[in-house]
Amino acid sequence: MTVTSMIAPPEDTLIIEHVQRLLESYMHWTGRDLIPAGISPEESARVLFYQPFVVLSHGTQEDPILNYGNQAALALWEMTWEEFTSMPSSLTAEPVNRAERARILSQVTSNGYVDDYRGVRISKSGRRFLVEQATVWNILDTNGRYVGQAAAFDHWTYL
Repeated sequence: MTVTSMIAPPEDTLIIEHVQRLLESYMHWTGRDLIPAGISPEESARVLFYQPFVVLSHGTQEDPILNYGNQAALALWEMTWEEFTSMPSSLTAEPVNRAERARILSQVTSNGYVDDYRGVRISKSGRRFLVEQATVWNILDTNGRYVGQAAAFDHWTYL
């Protein structure tokens, strides 16, 4: 798979708005910036998309669908933007690991975020990897309503 086949247009208006919610929610829960502050929403979308660390998010459906993955996430899961953003987020984990994943996401829903999450995930080709030191947080809209969850991490090991 070529890198160009994995790229979503970071200049898309919906992506720009979603990235702003991700960044604002991350700051709300953790008190930290995910990327440098003080840049335009358009530039923030580009900067986040091309970061070397993984960022992904899902919506609020009963089995939430992934709605964002930066270039590092697309490469790690070996998917195109279209594949990634049409997949239930539960499928990022093997069936044996889905109960633990659900438990952590429930904890995030209750507490706003968790730092230092670790868990095994699986790529499109079946390659397993251990995610470590991940931050998982609730995404809020401009009215403070829950609209999904996101995760960011830069530590993973192939198993």
